Amino acid sequence: MRRKVTAATAVGNFVEWFDSGAYAVMSATIAGLFFPQYDKTASLLATWAVFAGGFIARPLGAAFFGRYGDRIGRNRMLALSVLCMSGSTFLIGLLPGYATVGIAAPLLLFLFRAVQGFSTGGEYTGAAAFIMEYAPDDRRARYACVVPLTVGIASVAGSLVGLALTSLLDEGDLRTWGWRVPFLLAGPLGLIGLYLRSRLQDTPVFRSMERREAVQKAPLREAARVCRRQVLTLFGYSITNAVGYYLMSSYMISYMSEEVGYSKAESMFASLVAMLAYSAACPPAAAASDRWGRKPLLLLACTGFAVLTAPAFWLIGTGLPGAVVGGSVLAVLVAVIGTSNVPAMVEMFPAQLRASGSAIGYTAAYVLLGGTAPFVATGLVSLSGTPVAPGFYLMGLGAVSALVVLLAFRETFRLPLNRTTVLED
Repeated sequence: MRRKVTAATAVGNFVEWFDSGAYAVMSATIAGLFFPQYDKTASLLATWAVFAGGFIARPLGAAFFGRYGDRIGRNRMLALSVLCMSGSTFLIGLLPGYATVGIAAPLLLFLFRAVQGFSTGGEYTGAAAFIMEYAPDDRRARYACVVPLTVGIASVAGSLVGLALTSLLDEGDLRTWGWRVPFLLAGPLGLIGLYLRSRLQDTPVFRSMERREAVQKAPLREAARVCRRQVLTLFGYSITNAVGYYLMSSYMISYMSEEVGYSKAESMFASLVAMLAYSAACPPAAAASDRWGRKPLLLLACTGFAVLTAPAFWLIGTGLPGAVVGGSVLAVLVAVIGTSNVPAMVEMFPAQLRASGSAIGYTAAYVLLGGTAPFVATGLVSLSGTPVAPGFYLMGLGAVSALVVLLAFRETFRLPLNRTTVLED
C-alpha cells in the first residue's frame, strides 16, 4: 500500500509542477507570442506578471481543497486537483497568440494560469498530508521527500524537453508549435495521475477520524481561529522556501539569458544541473531531518540563504562554470529547507485541521512572495542596474525566516500524527 501511495503521490505531484518548468523554459518565447513587442523588458515583465497572476487563485484553491481534504478525504481532494491542473495546462498548449486574437491571448493565458493556481493551492500540502499519514513515524521526512523531489524531477523534465526543442527546432518552428509540446504532455500524464489516485483508499488517520466522528464541519474557519500561531510560523519560514525555489527554477533561465548574457542553451544547461543538484540533495536532507529534527535543518537552510545567496548570484555572472556552481548552491539550500518544511507543516497541525491549516500558511507565502519572485527580481535588476540585486532580496528574507524558526518554531518530528489537540504556544 505504501508503494502505491508513493507512486500516486509522485505521479500526481509531477503533473502539478511540470507546468512551472514548462512555463519557465518557454518564458522568452511566450513573451514574444502573447504580448505586443513594444519593449523587450516590458514584455518579459508582463510574462512574469501572468505567471504571478496564477498565484492569485491559490488562496481560493487552498481554502477549497484544504476544507475538502479535511471534510471529505485526502485522496478525493488530490484526484480533483490533478484533474484541474492537467486540464488547464493542456489548454494553454492550444491557445492562439497575440497576432491571431489580440488582447484575448494574454487574457486566456491568465485565465488558465489562474485555474492552475487554484489547483496548486491544495496540491502540495494535500499530497504532503496524504503520504505522511501513511508513513512510518521514524521515516516521515524520507517518505514526504517524494513531494519536493518530484517537483525537482518535473522541473528537470521540463528543462530537458525545452532544451531538446530549442536545440532541434529553428526559431520559426519553436514559435509556431514547438513551445506547445510541454503543455500538451500534461494531458496524458494527468489521466495517469487521476487513475492512480482514484484507486487508493484514504489515509489511516482520516479513516480513524471518520470512525471517531472527529471530522470538522468547518475546518478552515476553525484552523484560522485556533492555529494562528502555527499558520504565522509556517508563513514566516515558507517565504524563503517560496522565493528561493522560484528564483532557482522559474526565474534563473530567463535571468541568465536576458540579464547576464548567456545563450539559451547555456542557461538551460546551468538550470538543469541546478535542478539535478536539488533532486539529488532531497533524500539525504530528508534523512538528516528524520535523524536530527526539523528545526536544525530549517535553521541551517535559512541561515545559508542569508549568507550565501548574493555570492551565489555573483558566481552566476562569472562564466558558465560559476553559473553551475552558484545555481547548485541555491538548489541545495532549497532542498534542505523544502524537505524539512513538508513534514513540519503536516506535523504542526492536528489531524482534523491539517489540510486547511497547512494550506493557509504555506499558500500565503507562495502567493505573496513566491509567485511574484521572478517579477520582483526582474524589476530589481532593472531599477538597480546590478544583476546581483535578487540575491540581496533573498538574503533579507532568509534572515527574517531564520529568526522565525529560532524564536517561534516548536520541534514537531516526534509528535503523533493522529492527535486532535492544538500545539500549545
